[in-house]
Amino acid sequence: MQSLRRTAFRRSCPYQGVTKISGSLLESIGWCAYSSRITYDAGQPTALSHPQLLQVGEITPGIAEDEYISRRKRLLEMLPENSLAIVASAPVKMMTDVVPYPFRQDANYLYITGCQQPGGIAVLSKDCGLCMFMPDPDPHDVIWQGEIAGVEVAMDVFKAEKAFPLHKMHEVLPDMIGRASKLFHNTKTALPAYVGLEAFTRAANDGKVDDLSKYTDEVRWIKSPSELKLMRESASIACQALLQTMLVSKTLPDESMLSAMVEYECRRRGAQRMAFNPVVGGGANGSVIHYARNDQRIKHGDLVLMDIGCELHGYLSDVTRTWPPYGSFSSAQEELYDLILEVNNECVKLCKPGISIQQIHHHSVILLQRGFKELGILKGGPSLMRCYHQLNPTAIAHYLGMDVHDCSTLSNDRPLQPGVVITIEPGVYIPSTSSVTTRFRGIGIRIEDEVLITETGHEVLTGSLPKETHQLKSLMNYGQNSAMEDHNRSLLSEREQASANYWPQIDPEMVLVELGEKTEA
Repeated sequence: MQSLRRTAFRRSCPYQGVTKISGSLLESIGWCAYSSRITYDAGQPTALSHPQLLQVGEITPGIAEDEYISRRKRLLEMLPENSLAIVASAPVKMMTDVVPYPFRQDANYLYITGCQQPGGIAVLSKDCGLCMFMPDPDPHDVIWQGEIAGVEVAMDVFKAEKAFPLHKMHEVLPDMIGRASKLFHNTKTALPAYVGLEAFTRAANDGKVDDLSKYTDEVRWIKSPSELKLMRESASIACQALLQTMLVSKTLPDESMLSAMVEYECRRRGAQRMAFNPVVGGGANGSVIHYARNDQRIKHGDLVLMDIGCELHGYLSDVTRTWPPYGSFSSAQEELYDLILEVNNECVKLCKPGISIQQIHHHSVILLQRGFKELGILKGGPSLMRCYHQLNPTAIAHYLGMDVHDCSTLSNDRPLQPGVVITIEPGVYIPSTSSVTTRFRGIGIRIEDEVLITETGHEVLTGSLPKETHQLKSLMNYGQNSAMEDHNRSLLSEREQASANYWPQIDPEMVLVELGEKTEA
């Protein structure tokens, strides 16, 4: 029977002669009883099972096996001599006793292995290369949750030099720990399965254990061409989704509907998930920096602040726009918006190799303080900084990549280099209870862009999304006066227009062409 399965696989495999599949892996893969072709199932997409997503030679979409091997080599070169690194996968978190939250892999584990599944532990050293301890297969779990990657997949797909079932770890890992002079591990995903080993405890008591993050953050900080391609695509999806949402924001006047709309638009363009729960703040809710309730109706005259991002094959986007869904700013809104826009543009201009996030932040504080004083909402004196931080307690930027606040152990004082991606996000946050001039109360504004540092300066990855005041006014008035919207209004009742089933479809690129607007590329 096994020989028949191998023969059937070789006859049906579209990659015959291109990629080598071991006999042991053939024995571990699943196949469909209702198909004449074997279905390769490694527990995650591969070039065999998902040719629409991956090319031959890629472990994850867009990232080749050679790049994963290079990542491991660079990490090992950074570690002290005779070191051992342990990285566990992210744990499965439960919503209820039987319902898990959607799983997202730990960025460091994914970066090193390419494995998108829970339950594994990766060990790196110069002696053994990559050694993976994979979850023991459980036929009951396979029935309910599907196939998972095992030892053979670790070696054939993830290109590990060694692999063992997880139940063998207590036999293999203590000896590896004992031979190491220094031990590093990912403290965020540390598991009792290895932390509880006597050898690990002994190393910790001897002061030989440290956090691996400062090394993985260093390796991940500068993005490769393959990573930047995925980040550009992720940013493009987020921009198109948010633009589509902006265009219909008057006809979907609820925060929850706009949140649902932008997630739908991201997912239908290929994103696997949102990078974080969308911030959709109408009116005074926009002054809550990480507002996440998204449960209020948007009133006429309110601004809407939307901070969104999506994840594409492990790489995130992060963009914010604030706009008047009913087509016009009040004088107070426009004065504040123009200030934040000026600071955004000026800080983006500063982005180049050699400058640091902290220097950009310092410049933004100077510009915002001057602007707030001119508007009469900030006074000088000994309480200047305290009052300023009430208007804007945030930093101007953060690193971006596989995590929203990527490479968090790295200092903001570090000079930026080509290949680093950061955000630029000035804002002002004035709650309704503020003591500033009445006309400015209840306004929250943030304008956030993704910026790639290049050899010659920078590239704005979110530059296609309108942010200039005249662009937003034209955009909103286009949405209000389009024939499509008039037609929809004539057919739909107010209740139907407000329902989540009302999804007007507009081509964002067509809108920009019709408006004659050209945004920064």
